[in-house]
Amino acid sequence: MTFYPGFDIQASEHPMGFTYGSGVFGPTLELRHLDAIRPSLLDPACDGPDPVYAIAMDVGTDEAKDDLVRRNLLYGAVTYAAGSLGVEPVRSQGHVHAVSKSCGSSTGELYEIWSGRAVILMQESDSDDPGRCFAVEAGPGQLVVVPPGWAHATISADRTQPLTFGAWCVRDFGFDYTGVRAHGGLAWFARLGSGTQIDWLRNPAYPISRDLDIHPARDYPDLGLESGVPVYSQYLKDPDRMMWVPQPDLRSWAGFVP
Repeated sequence: MTFYPGFDIQASEHPMGFTYGSGVFGPTLELRHLDAIRPSLLDPACDGPDPVYAIAMDVGTDEAKDDLVRRNLLYGAVTYAAGSLGVEPVRSQGHVHAVSKSCGSSTGELYEIWSGRAVILMQESDSDDPGRCFAVEAGPGQLVVVPPGWAHATISADRTQPLTFGAWCVRDFGFDYTGVRAHGGLAWFARLGSGTQIDWLRNPAYPISRDLDIHPARDYPDLGLESGVPVYSQYLKDPDRMMWVPQPDLRSWAGFVP
């Protein structure tokens, strides 16, 4: 992978998935097939890679496993296939994090890109008024934060190569697809242009139209995160800095800009 994530994990294409080095744990892979995400695609009948992506929820080093469980933190690894889904980039279908019993609220998520190019598409709500909408572009080593309660999807911005990333979330996570599926997707669709260009189309299923704020990934000193340092290494150095993930009430999210 282009960016070393702080522990010995490698993505593979054939078959799609992950391998783990000495002292690293990982689960049985989950595969997301094309039929599972068709309802949220611009063209539900399109062709594309199948499986679309592979997920390893709960990866890390043996030395930290008990601490991750105690803190209710979960680190997942995801790798997307190269290619496209019809006229769209390879992407997830979009969801909101369900309310976790451990904290009584929806929780946020922290992405770290390991290889490829990503766009994290997110909006404040999955209701008829999506609120503020953002498309955050990120490359290897960059971080993107999705605030609690926001609908979001991860898009591969370069069809010529796989996208691989890590994602921090709460251990008792759950996904709520209700609002996204009711609108046939998020408030904006990404359509492939020439080269690596992405064109953005409004989703007419949302009665209230909102502009899309497109910008590159930023640093997050406001969350105590360091730029260019593997976020897993940051967790090992100071585990408390990650506690806003399972305990979102530790900070205010009003007006947060991803």
